[in-house]
Amino acid sequence: MKLFRKISKWTGAALLCLLLYPAQAQYDKVNFFYRGRQFLVDNKYTQAINVFNLLIKTDTSLYEAYLFRGIAKYNLNDFIGAQADFGRAIQVNPVYTPAYHYRAITSSRMGKYDDALRDLKEAMSLRPGYAGLYYSRGITYFLSQQFERAIEDFNRFLRFEPKVGEAYLNRGTAHLLLKDTTAALNDYNTAILLNKFEPEGYVRRARIYALQEKNDKAIENLNEAIRLDSANTFAYFNRALVRSSMKDINGALADLQKVLRLDPDNALTLYNRALIRSQIGDYDNALQDYEKVIDINPNNVLVYYNRAAVYIELNRYRQALNDYDKAIELYPDFANAYMNRAYVKSRLGLVASANDDRKTAQRKIEAYKQKIGSDSTFSMYADTSKQFNRLLAFDAEFARNDFSQDLLQYRKIDIRLKPLFKLMAAAPARQPAFDRQYFNPTLELLRQLPELPLYMVNETQHIDEKELLRSDSIAGAALRLNPSDAGACFRKGITQFQLRRFNDALLYFNRAIETDPDNALYYINRSALQSEMIDFIASIENNMQVLSLDNSGVTKTVIQDQVTREYSYDDAINDLNTAARIMPDMTYIYYNLGNLRCLSNAYPEAISNYTYAIQLYPYFGEAFYNRGLVHIYLRETEKGCLDISKAGELGIDDAYSVIRKYCIKKDNL
Repeated sequence: MKLFRKISKWTGAALLCLLLYPAQAQYDKVNFFYRGRQFLVDNKYTQAINVFNLLIKTDTSLYEAYLFRGIAKYNLNDFIGAQADFGRAIQVNPVYTPAYHYRAITSSRMGKYDDALRDLKEAMSLRPGYAGLYYSRGITYFLSQQFERAIEDFNRFLRFEPKVGEAYLNRGTAHLLLKDTTAALNDYNTAILLNKFEPEGYVRRARIYALQEKNDKAIENLNEAIRLDSANTFAYFNRALVRSSMKDINGALADLQKVLRLDPDNALTLYNRALIRSQIGDYDNALQDYEKVIDINPNNVLVYYNRAAVYIELNRYRQALNDYDKAIELYPDFANAYMNRAYVKSRLGLVASANDDRKTAQRKIEAYKQKIGSDSTFSMYADTSKQFNRLLAFDAEFARNDFSQDLLQYRKIDIRLKPLFKLMAAAPARQPAFDRQYFNPTLELLRQLPELPLYMVNETQHIDEKELLRSDSIAGAALRLNPSDAGACFRKGITQFQLRRFNDALLYFNRAIETDPDNALYYINRSALQSEMIDFIASIENNMQVLSLDNSGVTKTVIQDQVTREYSYDDAINDLNTAARIMPDMTYIYYNLGNLRCLSNAYPEAISNYTYAIQLYPYFGEAFYNRGLVHIYLRETEKGCLDISKAGELGIDDAYSVIRKYCIKKDNL
């Protein structure tokens, strides 16, 4: 979403009033304000910041200068700086409504919805007749999934501004997510009447018609959207889905090909094309698509599961077996994978092993049936009635064309946050932090445990499964002798964690904490486990939080017509906060908090956490690396590149690819 340019009709009018109002009588200040505002209009945000810097240096009481500089920073994705400038404007002039409004928009963009709502409430108390505040609050309610309240605010806005098409699109989306397709369709119809040249309304209306199985009308609307915008990947993608449901396979494949021509690394499109190709017997090309998806997202269990089915069709049972092995390794509770692997093993003559898989599948199915109705996110893959080879209809990749993907893991990119640290059975040679002489007496003792030496690691540890099972057996024997042995519970939780038996690992970590609630290490591992469970399910369900309010990358504010399932890291963060109270000098706690704050879109807090981790341990390369990525993501490139350089100095090899990509000026290349 672009601030300063016309966010919508009401915002443009409000800013026009600000633009026409000179801040000071002196000619020089008026001239500087004019130049700075013109840079904003021309999208020259860096130049605008330089001008407003001079104004603020001349007179620190110019609250309008802080506001406009904040707008420039926002449009450079420097949300921290924008928030700070809006806050300074409020400090100078506590009744300045636009500063509250734009700080609320910034907070909403950062996922800090409570802060946004507080600022909007204050702005409304200062200017109760300003309709635009209801629009912004409606968006904030929508993004926090308070759809009924969002509709109420869009209603209020539309009473003042009945001809703003974006408001009808947003209200229609809220109705749709409340399962009121009739109200949603009415709003989309109105939006199209108000602006028949805007493709978004046609795409939204087409999705309603597709839900109603009115495929001809859906195709008609998507055709119109594509006629208006021939590069609209979301329209092509949706038309492919509708055509597939109509058995127009060639048409569906042609549309997916157009998406991939515009966006070659769109994993969801590649995955869907692989499914269609496998269904029509085009197995070789399907395998090529699956290979590309695995290259982009190697931990998506459904890719291996469905590719195995292609190998079965080709009688390549060994490769099918390998894929089912991988699917089960990624998610050991996947009952369907056990059942299918049993079939493959029987074809290979592995009768006894096939019977074992069938028995395991039945146990998983029974466990799933017992959990139906409970809040068990992780039991769904034991549901044998569920199809896992259906086309997936939505992914946030299509919602974020104007939004950086660098901290997200849904595209083929070469930089990602270094992972969380947790205690694991590990090979000592793979401990870069210990190689840099980090010393903690508690961790040192754990390294010397005879049956299960533990190290604080953040990389996948390739430990012999027999060794893990032996350690697991020892811990189990200790628990049989003393069920309240917290240490044995913790060790068993670790082995279950490394065997990717998430539910059982969580059970044992819970028991350890119930028995010994003052052990910080237990909370660190439970936090890491909870985070990994969330990330795993999000990856295989293709769910990502939609952070951007602006789909088009231009001037209006339109919310996406589907909100994917949100996952909260609050429990994992709470565990780390508890660990910090118990063991305040453990640097890994604050590093992990930084990662979870990033995943929760709380970037200022993430930077603070990484900074404190570095204060505790000045040679923490991973913390410098991750803090640098966050700075770069927020367009604070100079700060970020300094951190990335330090990370490289401390042995983080990936730092140099980031430096090449973001820290080298390309003007002279």
